[in-house]
Amino acid sequence: MTARSQGTPNRPPHDRSETATWEPLIASYDDALRLAGKSPHTRSAYRRDLQSLAALHPGLSPPKLTAQHVRQSMARLHAKGQAGRSLARTLSAWRGFFDWLIEQESPSANPCHGIRPPKSPKTLPKALPVDTTCALLDAPTDPEDSLAQRDKAMFELLYSSGLRLSELTGLNLADLDLAEGLLTAHGKGNKTRILPIGRQARLALEGWLAIRPAVAGEHAVFTGKSGRRLSGRQVEKRLEQWAQRQGSDRHVHPHMLRHSFASHLLQSSGDLRAVQDLLGHANLSTTQIYTSLDFQHLAKVYDAAHPRARLGENNNPPHDDEA
Repeated sequence: MTARSQGTPNRPPHDRSETATWEPLIASYDDALRLAGKSPHTRSAYRRDLQSLAALHPGLSPPKLTAQHVRQSMARLHAKGQAGRSLARTLSAWRGFFDWLIEQESPSANPCHGIRPPKSPKTLPKALPVDTTCALLDAPTDPEDSLAQRDKAMFELLYSSGLRLSELTGLNLADLDLAEGLLTAHGKGNKTRILPIGRQARLALEGWLAIRPAVAGEHAVFTGKSGRRLSGRQVEKRLEQWAQRQGSDRHVHPHMLRHSFASHLLQSSGDLRAVQDLLGHANLSTTQIYTSLDFQHLAKVYDAAHPRARLGENNNPPHDDEA
């Protein structure tokens, strides 16, 4: 008598039917999203996310998934290299699907509720090296070109005082005290702070203000040909063009000069509290990200200078940059 005829148990056939229930449910959910006005791109992404969940738990129908299954799925996708932001979108798609299922009276609870995706590591702000920054700002300008003189003053000030873009464009003539080398910046939450103006920035400002168009009722420091206050987008475009003319191979934006200000100042002084005050950060934790940049700089100096930092040339592998 065979094992089958003796009644030896095999995998229940309903496992395969339960797996098959994913596709019609996903299709029905997709129809609901279409009727709700979701774009084809969004619907396609949601379908992929739900199909990946089904593939991670073969043999389980959607109503039988638990919060533990969802956590396992998040962990497995994270282990495969899926970033935190992408996992957040995936979890959102799953959560929406189960909310819809509950409206169809199955299951009774959403297994995605209360679950958070893994966080992505914070990306470090991009700062220019000191020599690159100086080369950018020292680019020669035509003294007859008023817009070039204005641009130089703007970029020198961004780097000299670590201004936000909105603080730069919001500057008024009354905010400047060139005799004392100070300015008043109007930051987030209507908070003001007094900042020093470096020597090069002061000289550039004096040159610009001497030729700045005088327009009645307009008190902005940085104006266009019409005399109206410049917008942040206009400053961004001018800096991008300025960097391209200097042959820069990277996208330079105003906030990069602020990052460079903070990083270079921290490298020189090591005074995190002072950098916090100059940047106008409410919390020291916001400023501490620049310590990562500082440590990167110190590590490069150590690798280049310390006699025991570099690996031997005989039987040790070289650094990546030597290979």
